[in-house]
Amino acid sequence: MSAEPEKLDFIRQIIADDLASGKHETTVTRFPPEPNGYLHIGHAKAICLSFGIAQENQGTGARCHLRFDDTNPAKEETEYVESIIEDVKWLGFDYGEHLYYASDYFEFFYNCAVQLIKDGKAYVDEQTPDEIKENRGNLTTPGQDSPYRDRPAEESLAKFEAMKSGEMPEGSAVLRAKIDMASPNMNMRDPIIYRIMHVDHHRTGDAWKIYPMYDFAHTLEDALEHVTHSLCTLEFELHRPLYDWVAENCPIPAHPPRQIEFSKLVLTHTVMGKRKLREMVEEGIVAGWDDPRLPTLSAIRRLGYPPAAIRNLCTTVGITKFKGTTDIAVLEKCVRDELNKTAQRRMGVLNPLKVIITNFEEGHPDGVLYCEANNNPEDESAGTRQVPLTKELYIEQDDFMIDAPKKYFRLKPDGAVRLRGGYIILCTGYKQEDDGTVSEVYVEYLPNTIGQSPPEGIKCKTAIHWVSAEHAVDAEIRLYDRLFTDEAPDEVEGGFRSCLNPESLQVISQAKLEPSFADVEPEFTCQLERIGYFTTDRYDHEKGGKIVLNRTITLKDSWKK
Repeated sequence: MSAEPEKLDFIRQIIADDLASGKHETTVTRFPPEPNGYLHIGHAKAICLSFGIAQENQGTGARCHLRFDDTNPAKEETEYVESIIEDVKWLGFDYGEHLYYASDYFEFFYNCAVQLIKDGKAYVDEQTPDEIKENRGNLTTPGQDSPYRDRPAEESLAKFEAMKSGEMPEGSAVLRAKIDMASPNMNMRDPIIYRIMHVDHHRTGDAWKIYPMYDFAHTLEDALEHVTHSLCTLEFELHRPLYDWVAENCPIPAHPPRQIEFSKLVLTHTVMGKRKLREMVEEGIVAGWDDPRLPTLSAIRRLGYPPAAIRNLCTTVGITKFKGTTDIAVLEKCVRDELNKTAQRRMGVLNPLKVIITNFEEGHPDGVLYCEANNNPEDESAGTRQVPLTKELYIEQDDFMIDAPKKYFRLKPDGAVRLRGGYIILCTGYKQEDDGTVSEVYVEYLPNTIGQSPPEGIKCKTAIHWVSAEHAVDAEIRLYDRLFTDEAPDEVEGGFRSCLNPESLQVISQAKLEPSFADVEPEFTCQLERIGYFTTDRYDHEKGGKIVLNRTITLKDSWKK
Protein backbone atom coordinates (compact mmCIF):
# COMPACT_ATOMS: atom_id res chain seq x y z
CA MET A 1 0.00 0.00 0.00
CA SER A 2 1.50 3.36 -1.02
CA ALA A 3 1.78 6.08 1.60
CA GLU A 4 -0.63 8.98 1.38
CA PRO A 5 0.94 12.23 0.20
CA GLU A 6 1.71 14.74 2.93
CA LYS A 7 -1.13 17.20 3.37
CA LEU A 8 -0.12 20.77 2.59
CA ASP A 9 -1.24 23.82 4.52
CA PHE A 10 -3.59 26.12 2.61
CA ILE A 11 -0.84 28.51 1.46
CA ARG A 12 1.43 25.77 0.16
CA GLN A 13 -1.58 24.23 -1.57
CA ILE A 14 -2.32 27.52 -3.35
CA ILE A 15 1.30 27.73 -4.49
CA ALA A 16 1.34 24.10 -5.63
CA ASP A 17 -1.85 24.68 -7.64
CA ASP A 18 -0.44 27.85 -9.21
CA LEU A 19 2.70 26.01 -10.30
CA ALA A 20 0.74 23.00 -11.58
CA SER A 21 -1.66 25.18 -13.60
CA GLY A 22 1.17 27.18 -15.18
CA LYS A 23 -0.02 30.44 -13.64
CA HIS A 24 3.53 30.86 -12.32
CA GLU A 25 6.72 29.19 -13.49
CA THR A 26 8.35 29.76 -10.11
CA THR A 27 7.57 31.19 -6.70
CA VAL A 28 8.86 34.46 -5.30
CA THR A 29 8.10 35.34 -1.68
CA ARG A 30 9.46 38.05 0.59
CA PHE A 31 9.99 38.88 4.26
CA PRO A 32 9.51 42.67 4.61
CA PRO A 33 10.25 43.92 8.16
CA GLU A 34 10.29 47.58 9.08
CA PRO A 35 13.66 48.34 10.72
CA ASN A 36 12.12 50.10 13.73
CA GLY A 37 13.05 47.49 16.36
CA TYR A 38 14.40 44.00 16.87
CA LEU A 39 12.63 40.97 15.44
CA HIS A 40 10.79 38.78 17.93
CA ILE A 41 9.74 35.15 17.87
CA GLY A 42 6.41 36.08 16.28
CA HIS A 43 8.36 37.17 13.20
CA ALA A 44 10.02 33.75 13.08
CA LYS A 45 6.79 32.20 11.80
CA ALA A 46 6.70 34.59 8.84
CA ILE A 47 10.42 34.06 8.18
CA CYS A 48 10.11 30.26 8.28
CA LEU A 49 7.04 30.34 6.03
CA SER A 50 8.33 32.62 3.27
CA PHE A 51 11.91 31.35 3.25
CA GLY A 52 10.75 27.78 3.77
CA ILE A 53 8.51 27.89 0.69
CA ALA A 54 11.44 29.19 -1.35
CA GLN A 55 13.64 26.32 -0.12
CA GLU A 56 10.96 23.74 -0.85
CA ASN A 57 10.57 24.98 -4.43
CA GLN A 58 14.24 25.48 -5.29
CA GLY A 59 13.83 23.16 -8.26
CA THR A 60 11.69 25.81 -9.95
CA GLY A 61 14.15 28.61 -9.18
CA ALA A 62 12.08 29.89 -6.26
CA ARG A 63 13.54 32.59 -4.03
CA CYS A 64 12.67 34.69 -1.01
CA HIS A 65 13.63 38.35 -0.73
CA LEU A 66 14.66 40.11 2.45
CA ARG A 67 13.30 43.62 2.09
CA PHE A 68 13.36 46.48 4.55
CA ASP A 69 10.22 48.61 4.47
CA ASP A 70 12.07 51.73 5.53
CA THR A 71 9.40 54.34 4.78
CA ASN A 72 9.18 55.89 8.26
CA PRO A 73 12.57 57.47 9.04
CA ALA A 74 11.44 58.81 12.42
CA LYS A 75 11.59 55.30 13.92
CA GLU A 76 14.15 53.45 11.80
CA GLU A 77 17.86 52.91 12.43
CA THR A 78 20.78 51.09 10.85
CA GLU A 79 21.18 49.18 14.14
CA TYR A 80 17.85 47.47 13.51
CA VAL A 81 18.74 46.67 9.92
CA GLU A 82 21.92 44.93 11.03
CA SER A 83 20.18 42.98 13.78
CA ILE A 84 17.45 41.75 11.40
CA ILE A 85 20.01 40.53 8.86
CA GLU A 86 21.84 38.67 11.63
CA ASP A 87 18.60 37.12 12.95
CA VAL A 88 17.49 35.82 9.55
CA LYS A 89 20.88 34.18 9.02
CA TRP A 90 20.88 32.77 12.55
CA LEU A 91 17.53 31.11 11.90
CA GLY A 92 19.20 29.29 9.02
CA PHE A 93 17.95 31.14 5.95
CA ASP A 94 19.84 32.66 3.04
CA TYR A 95 18.46 35.46 0.90
CA GLY A 96 21.51 35.35 -1.38
CA GLU A 97 21.69 38.48 -3.53
CA HIS A 98 18.06 39.35 -2.87
CA LEU A 99 18.40 42.08 -0.27
CA TYR A 100 16.24 45.14 -0.96
CA TYR A 101 15.04 48.37 0.63
CA ALA A 102 11.84 50.30 0.05
CA SER A 103 14.08 53.36 -0.11
CA ASP A 104 15.57 51.92 -3.32
CA TYR A 105 12.21 52.70 -4.95
CA PHE A 106 11.40 56.18 -3.59
CA GLU A 107 11.57 57.74 -7.05
CA PHE A 108 9.27 55.07 -8.50
CA PHE A 109 6.77 55.54 -5.65
CA TYR A 110 6.76 59.28 -6.31
CA ASN A 111 6.20 58.81 -10.04
CA CYS A 112 3.29 56.45 -9.35
CA ALA A 113 1.74 59.01 -7.02
CA VAL A 114 2.10 61.72 -9.68
CA GLN A 115 0.39 59.46 -12.21
CA LEU A 116 -2.51 58.83 -9.81
CA ILE A 117 -2.97 62.60 -9.45
CA LYS A 118 -2.93 63.06 -13.23
CA ASP A 119 -5.49 60.27 -13.60
CA GLY A 120 -7.81 61.93 -11.08
CA LYS A 121 -7.27 59.12 -8.56
CA ALA A 122 -5.37 61.05 -5.89
CA TYR A 123 -5.46 64.54 -4.42
CA VAL A 124 -3.61 66.70 -1.91
CA ASP A 125 -5.70 67.24 1.21
CA GLU A 126 -4.95 70.24 3.44
CA GLN A 127 -7.36 69.40 6.23
CA THR A 128 -5.85 69.06 9.69
CA PRO A 129 -5.17 65.52 10.91
CA ASP A 130 -8.10 65.84 13.36
CA GLU A 131 -10.44 66.94 10.57
CA ILE A 132 -9.38 64.02 8.39
CA LYS A 133 -9.97 61.61 11.25
CA GLU A 134 -13.37 63.07 12.10
CA ASN A 135 -14.54 63.08 8.47
CA ARG A 136 -13.65 59.40 7.91
CA GLY A 137 -16.76 58.33 9.79
CA ASN A 138 -16.94 54.98 11.55
CA LEU A 139 -18.16 51.44 10.97
CA THR A 140 -21.81 52.57 10.98
CA THR A 141 -21.46 56.08 9.51
CA PRO A 142 -20.03 56.81 6.04
CA GLY A 143 -17.22 59.30 5.69
CA GLN A 144 -17.58 62.83 4.37
CA ASP A 145 -15.77 64.04 1.27
CA SER A 146 -12.85 66.34 1.90
CA PRO A 147 -13.37 69.89 0.61
CA TYR A 148 -10.16 69.29 -1.39
CA ARG A 149 -11.32 66.04 -2.95
CA ASP A 150 -12.29 67.59 -6.28
CA ARG A 151 -9.49 70.12 -6.57
CA PRO A 152 -8.01 70.19 -10.10
CA ALA A 153 -5.17 67.76 -10.83
CA GLU A 154 -2.86 70.63 -11.73
CA GLU A 155 -3.40 72.18 -8.33
CA SER A 156 -2.73 68.88 -6.52
CA LEU A 157 0.40 68.36 -8.64
CA ALA A 158 1.71 71.78 -7.64
CA LYS A 159 0.93 71.17 -3.98
CA PHE A 160 2.52 67.72 -4.12
CA GLU A 161 5.68 69.21 -5.60
CA ALA A 162 5.72 71.80 -2.81
CA MET A 163 5.40 68.97 -0.27
CA LYS A 164 8.32 67.16 -1.93
CA SER A 165 10.56 70.22 -2.01
CA GLY A 166 10.09 70.91 1.69
CA GLU A 167 8.09 74.11 1.26
CA MET A 168 5.19 72.85 3.38
CA PRO A 169 5.49 72.05 7.08
CA GLU A 170 4.76 68.65 8.57
CA GLY A 171 1.06 68.01 9.12
CA SER A 172 -0.04 70.73 6.71
CA ALA A 173 -1.00 68.38 3.86
CA VAL A 174 -1.16 64.74 2.79
CA LEU A 175 -1.73 62.94 -0.48
CA ARG A 176 -4.85 60.75 -0.45
CA ALA A 177 -6.06 58.12 -2.90
CA LYS A 178 -9.52 58.94 -4.25
CA ILE A 179 -11.51 55.75 -3.76
CA ASP A 180 -14.80 55.66 -1.79
CA MET A 181 -15.62 57.61 1.36
CA ALA A 182 -18.74 55.46 1.86
CA SER A 183 -16.94 52.11 1.66
CA PRO A 184 -17.74 49.69 4.51
CA ASN A 185 -14.00 49.00 4.60
CA MET A 186 -12.42 51.94 6.44
CA ASN A 187 -9.12 51.35 4.64
CA MET A 188 -10.76 52.31 1.35
CA ARG A 189 -12.07 55.69 2.52
CA ASP A 190 -9.58 57.81 0.62
CA PRO A 191 -6.53 56.46 2.45
CA ILE A 192 -3.44 58.60 2.96
CA ILE A 193 -0.64 57.44 0.67
CA TYR A 194 1.98 60.17 1.31
CA ARG A 195 2.80 62.40 4.27
CA ILE A 196 5.35 65.14 4.95
CA MET A 197 8.28 64.25 7.22
CA HIS A 198 11.24 66.59 7.66
CA VAL A 199 13.36 63.79 9.09
CA ASP A 200 16.65 62.45 7.77
CA HIS A 201 16.49 58.89 6.47
CA HIS A 202 19.09 56.31 7.55
CA ARG A 203 19.96 55.67 3.87
CA THR A 204 18.81 58.66 1.81
CA GLY A 205 19.66 61.43 4.28
CA ASP A 206 17.68 64.63 3.66
CA ALA A 207 16.94 63.95 -0.01
CA TRP A 208 13.22 63.40 0.65
CA LYS A 209 10.71 65.45 2.61
CA ILE A 210 7.76 63.15 1.82
CA TYR A 211 7.45 59.45 2.50
CA PRO A 212 4.91 56.89 1.26
CA MET A 213 2.59 55.00 3.59
CA TYR A 214 3.11 51.27 3.97
CA ASP A 215 -0.11 50.24 2.19
CA PHE A 216 0.88 52.21 -0.88
CA ALA A 217 4.57 51.31 -1.01
CA HIS A 218 4.18 47.65 -0.14
CA THR A 219 2.21 46.70 -3.24
CA LEU A 220 4.60 48.54 -5.51
CA GLU A 221 7.64 46.91 -3.92
CA ASP A 222 6.13 43.44 -4.38
CA ALA A 223 5.29 44.19 -7.99
CA LEU A 224 8.73 45.61 -8.85
CA GLU A 225 10.41 42.53 -7.37
CA HIS A 226 8.04 40.17 -9.22
CA VAL A 227 6.78 38.67 -5.96
CA THR A 228 4.17 36.03 -6.78
CA HIS A 229 2.74 35.40 -3.31
CA SER A 230 2.80 38.18 -0.72
CA LEU A 231 2.32 36.42 2.62
CA CYS A 232 1.29 38.43 5.66
CA THR A 233 -0.58 38.06 8.94
CA LEU A 234 -4.34 38.33 9.40
CA GLU A 235 -4.46 41.97 10.47
CA PHE A 236 -3.69 42.86 6.83
CA GLU A 237 -6.76 41.03 5.51
CA LEU A 238 -8.84 44.21 5.53
CA HIS A 239 -5.96 46.00 3.78
CA ARG A 240 -6.02 43.58 0.85
CA PRO A 241 -8.63 45.58 -1.19
CA LEU A 242 -6.29 48.59 -0.99
CA TYR A 243 -3.31 46.39 -1.90
CA ASP A 244 -5.19 45.25 -5.01
CA TRP A 245 -6.39 48.81 -5.81
CA VAL A 246 -2.82 50.11 -5.86
CA ALA A 247 -1.77 47.23 -8.13
CA GLU A 248 -4.65 47.92 -10.51
CA ASN A 249 -4.19 51.69 -10.71
CA CYS A 250 -0.43 52.15 -10.80
CA PRO A 251 1.97 51.39 -13.68
CA ILE A 252 3.43 48.10 -12.41
CA PRO A 253 4.82 45.05 -14.25
CA ALA A 254 2.36 42.42 -15.47
CA HIS A 255 1.10 39.62 -13.20
CA PRO A 256 0.45 41.56 -9.98
CA PRO A 257 1.30 39.72 -6.74
CA ARG A 258 -1.36 37.98 -4.69
CA GLN A 259 -1.66 38.80 -0.99
CA ILE A 260 -2.50 35.84 1.28
CA GLU A 261 -3.02 36.14 5.03
CA PHE A 262 -2.32 33.66 7.83
CA SER A 263 -2.61 33.71 11.61
CA LYS A 264 0.32 35.11 13.58
CA LEU A 265 2.23 33.30 16.30
CA VAL A 266 1.06 34.33 19.77
CA LEU A 267 2.59 32.80 22.91
CA THR A 268 1.40 32.75 26.51
CA HIS A 269 3.45 34.54 29.18
CA THR A 270 4.80 36.80 26.44
CA VAL A 271 4.47 40.38 25.22
CA MET A 272 5.48 40.88 21.58
CA GLY A 273 4.19 44.31 20.59
CA LYS A 274 7.14 46.45 19.50
CA ARG A 275 5.83 49.45 21.42
CA LYS A 276 5.71 47.53 24.68
CA LEU A 277 9.06 45.87 24.06
CA ARG A 278 10.53 49.31 23.46
CA GLU A 279 8.97 50.58 26.70
CA MET A 280 10.55 47.74 28.69
CA VAL A 281 13.95 48.48 27.16
CA GLU A 282 13.75 52.27 27.59
CA GLU A 283 12.36 52.06 31.14
CA GLY A 284 15.09 49.65 32.25
CA ILE A 285 12.70 46.80 33.05
CA VAL A 286 15.11 44.68 31.01
CA ALA A 287 18.77 45.27 30.17
CA GLY A 288 18.31 45.80 26.42
CA TRP A 289 16.75 44.37 23.27
CA ASP A 290 18.82 41.21 23.73
CA ASP A 291 17.99 40.68 27.39
CA PRO A 292 17.40 36.89 27.54
CA ARG A 293 13.98 37.40 29.15
CA LEU A 294 12.60 39.10 26.06
CA PRO A 295 11.07 37.25 23.07
CA THR A 296 13.33 38.99 20.53
CA LEU A 297 15.37 36.65 18.36
CA SER A 298 18.55 38.34 19.59
CA ALA A 299 17.48 37.64 23.17
CA ILE A 300 16.54 33.99 22.73
CA ARG A 301 19.76 33.40 20.83
CA ARG A 302 21.68 34.86 23.78
CA LEU A 303 19.61 32.66 26.10
CA GLY A 304 20.76 29.64 24.13
CA TYR A 305 17.66 28.59 22.23
CA PRO A 306 18.82 26.65 19.15
CA PRO A 307 17.45 27.94 15.81
CA ALA A 308 16.28 24.41 14.95
CA ALA A 309 13.91 24.55 17.94
CA ILE A 310 12.35 27.78 16.64
CA ARG A 311 11.90 26.24 13.19
CA ASN A 312 10.35 23.15 14.78
CA LEU A 313 7.94 25.33 16.77
CA CYS A 314 6.77 27.04 13.57
CA THR A 315 6.21 23.65 11.96
CA THR A 316 4.33 22.43 15.03
CA VAL A 317 1.88 25.35 15.23
CA GLY A 318 1.26 25.15 11.46
CA ILE A 319 -0.19 27.65 8.99
CA THR A 320 -3.88 28.46 9.38
CA LYS A 321 -6.32 31.36 9.44
CA PHE A 322 -7.35 30.46 12.98
CA LYS A 323 -6.54 33.09 15.60
CA GLY A 324 -5.18 31.31 18.63
CA THR A 325 -2.59 31.38 21.37
CA THR A 326 0.15 28.78 21.73
CA ASP A 327 1.21 27.73 25.22
CA ILE A 328 4.82 28.75 25.74
CA ALA A 329 5.35 25.21 27.05
CA VAL A 330 5.16 24.06 23.41
CA LEU A 331 8.15 26.26 22.58
CA GLU A 332 10.01 25.04 25.66
CA LYS A 333 9.38 21.42 24.68
CA CYS A 334 10.85 22.10 21.24
CA VAL A 335 13.92 23.60 22.92
CA ARG A 336 14.33 20.66 25.31
CA ASP A 337 13.86 18.10 22.53
CA GLU A 338 16.54 19.75 20.39
CA LEU A 339 19.03 20.31 23.19
CA ASN A 340 18.62 16.77 24.48
CA LYS A 341 19.88 15.57 21.10
CA THR A 342 22.65 18.12 20.57
CA ALA A 343 23.89 19.61 23.86
CA GLN A 344 27.11 18.37 25.44
CA ARG A 345 26.85 17.08 29.02
CA ARG A 346 28.90 18.71 31.74
CA MET A 347 28.91 18.88 35.54
CA GLY A 348 28.65 21.97 37.65
CA VAL A 349 27.57 22.84 41.18
CA LEU A 350 25.52 25.99 41.78
CA ASN A 351 25.47 26.02 45.59
CA PRO A 352 28.65 24.17 46.59
CA LEU A 353 29.10 22.06 49.69
CA LYS A 354 32.56 20.57 50.28
CA VAL A 355 32.86 16.79 50.53
CA ILE A 356 36.09 15.17 51.75
CA ILE A 357 36.81 11.55 50.81
CA THR A 358 38.86 10.55 53.86
CA ASN A 359 40.25 7.31 52.41
CA PHE A 360 41.00 8.64 48.94
CA GLU A 361 44.82 8.59 49.19
CA GLU A 362 44.83 4.88 50.05
CA GLY A 363 43.96 3.84 46.53
CA HIS A 364 45.10 6.94 44.63
CA PRO A 365 48.74 7.84 45.41
CA ASP A 366 48.75 10.46 42.63
CA GLY A 367 45.85 12.23 44.28
CA VAL A 368 43.58 12.10 41.21
CA LEU A 369 41.49 9.61 39.28
CA TYR A 370 40.18 10.48 35.83
CA CYS A 371 36.65 9.22 35.24
CA GLU A 372 35.39 8.76 31.70
CA ALA A 373 32.11 10.57 31.02
CA ASN A 374 29.86 10.58 27.96
CA ASN A 375 29.56 13.95 26.26
CA ASN A 376 26.07 13.08 25.07
CA PRO A 377 24.41 9.69 25.65
CA GLU A 378 22.01 10.50 22.78
CA ASP A 379 24.89 10.91 20.31
CA GLU A 380 27.76 8.41 20.20
CA SER A 381 29.75 10.65 17.87
CA ALA A 382 30.00 13.25 20.66
CA GLY A 383 32.60 11.01 22.32
CA THR A 384 33.76 11.09 25.93
CA ARG A 385 35.86 13.27 28.21
CA GLN A 386 38.02 12.73 31.29
CA VAL A 387 36.72 14.30 34.52
CA PRO A 388 39.15 14.50 37.48
CA LEU A 389 38.05 12.99 40.79
CA THR A 390 40.05 14.03 43.88
CA LYS A 391 39.92 13.84 47.65
CA GLU A 392 37.98 17.08 48.00
CA LEU A 393 34.82 17.61 45.97
CA TYR A 394 31.92 19.99 45.70
CA ILE A 395 28.34 18.74 45.64
CA GLU A 396 25.07 20.67 45.77
CA GLN A 397 24.01 21.72 49.25
CA ASP A 398 20.60 20.19 48.57
CA ASP A 399 22.23 16.82 47.93
CA PHE A 400 23.03 16.39 51.64
CA MET A 401 20.52 16.38 54.47
CA ILE A 402 21.01 15.57 58.15
CA ASP A 403 17.41 14.78 59.03
CA ALA A 404 16.35 13.31 55.73
CA PRO A 405 12.74 12.25 55.05
CA LYS A 406 11.99 8.65 54.24
CA LYS A 407 12.11 9.01 50.44
CA TYR A 408 15.28 11.12 50.36
CA PHE A 409 17.80 9.01 48.41
CA ARG A 410 20.73 11.41 48.23
CA LEU A 411 23.58 11.76 50.72
CA LYS A 412 22.75 11.58 54.44
CA PRO A 413 24.47 10.37 57.63
CA ASP A 414 25.39 6.68 57.24
CA GLY A 415 23.81 6.75 53.77
CA ALA A 416 25.37 5.97 50.41
CA VAL A 417 25.10 7.66 47.04
CA ARG A 418 26.90 7.31 43.73
CA LEU A 419 29.08 10.06 42.32
CA ARG A 420 27.91 10.38 38.73
CA GLY A 421 30.39 8.38 36.62
CA GLY A 422 32.47 7.59 39.72
CA TYR A 423 32.48 5.68 43.00
CA ILE A 424 29.74 5.01 45.48
CA ILE A 425 30.50 7.01 48.62
CA LEU A 426 29.32 6.40 52.17
CA CYS A 427 28.76 9.30 54.58
CA THR A 428 30.77 8.91 57.80
CA GLY A 429 30.26 12.38 59.34
CA TYR A 430 29.85 16.10 58.82
CA LYS A 431 30.91 19.47 60.26
CA GLN A 432 28.17 21.80 61.43
CA GLU A 433 28.66 25.49 62.22
CA ASP A 434 27.15 27.37 65.16
CA ASP A 435 24.27 28.61 63.00
CA GLY A 436 23.36 25.06 62.05
CA THR A 437 24.72 25.12 58.51
CA VAL A 438 26.79 22.20 57.30
CA SER A 439 30.20 23.31 56.00
CA GLU A 440 31.83 19.94 55.26
CA VAL A 441 30.74 16.34 54.76
CA TYR A 442 33.06 13.40 55.34
CA VAL A 443 32.73 10.23 53.27
CA GLU A 444 34.60 7.07 52.29
CA TYR A 445 34.61 5.74 48.76
CA LEU A 446 33.82 2.08 48.15
CA PRO A 447 36.45 0.48 45.88
CA ASN A 448 35.45 -1.32 42.70
CA THR A 449 32.07 0.44 42.44
CA ILE A 450 32.67 2.55 39.30
CA GLY A 451 30.09 1.23 36.88
CA GLN A 452 29.30 -1.62 39.28
CA SER A 453 26.43 -2.45 41.59
CA PRO A 454 26.80 -1.57 45.29
CA PRO A 455 28.27 -4.20 47.62
CA GLU A 456 25.92 -6.38 49.59
CA GLY A 457 24.32 -4.50 52.45
CA ILE A 458 24.78 -1.06 50.86
CA LYS A 459 21.67 0.73 49.63
CA CYS A 460 22.37 3.20 46.83
CA LYS A 461 19.41 4.36 44.76
CA THR A 462 20.62 7.49 42.99
CA ALA A 463 23.63 9.36 41.62
CA ILE A 464 24.59 12.98 42.24
CA HIS A 465 26.79 15.35 40.25
CA TRP A 466 30.03 16.74 41.64
CA VAL A 467 33.14 18.74 40.80
CA SER A 468 36.73 18.30 41.93
CA ALA A 469 37.55 21.15 44.32
CA GLU A 470 41.16 21.22 43.14
CA HIS A 471 40.26 21.51 39.46
CA ALA A 472 37.01 23.51 39.67
CA VAL A 473 36.63 26.78 37.80
CA ASP A 474 34.55 29.64 39.19
CA ALA A 475 31.53 30.88 37.29
CA GLU A 476 28.66 33.33 37.38
CA ILE A 477 25.34 31.61 36.68
CA ARG A 478 22.33 33.61 35.54
CA LEU A 479 19.07 31.79 36.16
CA TYR A 480 16.56 33.25 33.72
CA ASP A 481 12.86 32.49 33.97
CA ARG A 482 9.64 33.73 32.41
CA LEU A 483 9.30 37.51 32.56
CA PHE A 484 5.57 37.45 33.37
CA THR A 485 3.64 35.42 35.93
CA ASP A 486 0.34 35.68 34.05
CA GLU A 487 -0.20 33.72 30.85
CA ALA A 488 -1.87 36.73 29.17
CA PRO A 489 0.12 39.78 30.33
CA ASP A 490 -1.40 42.01 27.64
CA GLU A 491 -4.86 41.43 29.11
CA VAL A 492 -4.11 41.86 32.81
CA GLU A 493 -5.96 44.64 34.58
CA GLY A 494 -3.30 47.18 35.43
CA GLY A 495 -1.17 46.34 32.40
CA PHE A 496 1.73 43.99 31.81
CA ARG A 497 3.87 45.74 34.42
CA SER A 498 1.55 44.44 37.16
CA CYS A 499 2.47 40.80 36.47
CA LEU A 500 6.23 41.07 36.09
CA ASN A 501 7.96 38.07 37.62
CA PRO A 502 10.24 39.31 40.45
CA GLU A 503 12.27 36.09 40.12
CA SER A 504 12.79 36.28 36.36
CA LEU A 505 16.55 36.65 36.97
CA GLN A 506 18.64 35.27 39.81
CA VAL A 507 22.43 35.58 39.73
CA ILE A 508 24.63 32.96 41.41
CA SER A 509 28.24 34.03 41.84
CA GLN A 510 29.72 31.09 43.77
CA ALA A 511 29.16 28.30 41.22
CA LYS A 512 31.89 25.70 40.57
CA LEU A 513 32.26 23.99 37.20
CA GLU A 514 34.31 21.07 35.92
CA PRO A 515 37.67 22.14 34.38
CA SER A 516 36.61 21.58 30.75
CA PHE A 517 34.79 24.95 30.96
CA ALA A 518 38.11 26.76 31.06
CA ASP A 519 38.41 26.44 27.27
CA VAL A 520 34.85 26.90 25.97
CA GLU A 521 33.86 29.75 23.66
CA PRO A 522 30.88 32.11 23.92
CA GLU A 523 27.57 30.49 22.93
CA PHE A 524 28.70 27.04 24.04
CA THR A 525 25.54 25.16 25.01
CA CYS A 526 25.52 22.24 27.40
CA GLN A 527 23.41 20.36 29.87
CA LEU A 528 24.60 20.75 33.43
CA GLU A 529 23.58 17.30 34.57
CA ARG A 530 20.56 17.20 36.89
CA ILE A 531 20.25 21.01 36.72
CA GLY A 532 19.29 22.24 33.27
CA TYR A 533 20.55 23.51 29.93
CA PHE A 534 22.98 26.43 29.90
CA THR A 535 24.79 28.60 27.37
CA THR A 536 27.91 30.71 27.83
CA ASP A 537 26.88 34.33 27.34
CA ARG A 538 27.73 35.61 23.87
CA TYR A 539 28.85 39.00 25.22
CA ASP A 540 29.91 38.69 28.86
CA HIS A 541 31.56 35.25 28.87
CA GLU A 542 35.28 35.53 29.59
CA LYS A 543 35.11 39.30 30.07
CA GLY A 544 37.67 39.93 32.75
CA GLY A 545 38.42 36.22 32.81
CA LYS A 546 34.95 35.39 34.16
CA ILE A 547 32.91 32.41 32.96
CA VAL A 548 29.26 33.43 32.54
CA LEU A 549 26.51 30.88 31.96
CA ASN A 550 22.88 31.69 31.13
CA ARG A 551 20.26 29.10 32.00
CA THR A 552 18.58 28.32 28.72
CA ILE A 553 15.84 26.15 30.16
CA THR A 554 15.19 23.76 33.03
CA LEU A 555 15.26 20.00 32.47
CA LYS A 556 11.52 19.76 33.10
CA ASP A 557 8.61 22.17 33.01
CA SER A 558 8.37 23.39 36.61
CA TRP A 559 5.51 25.87 36.09
CA LYS A 560 2.16 24.98 37.65
CA LYS A 561 -0.87 25.36 35.44
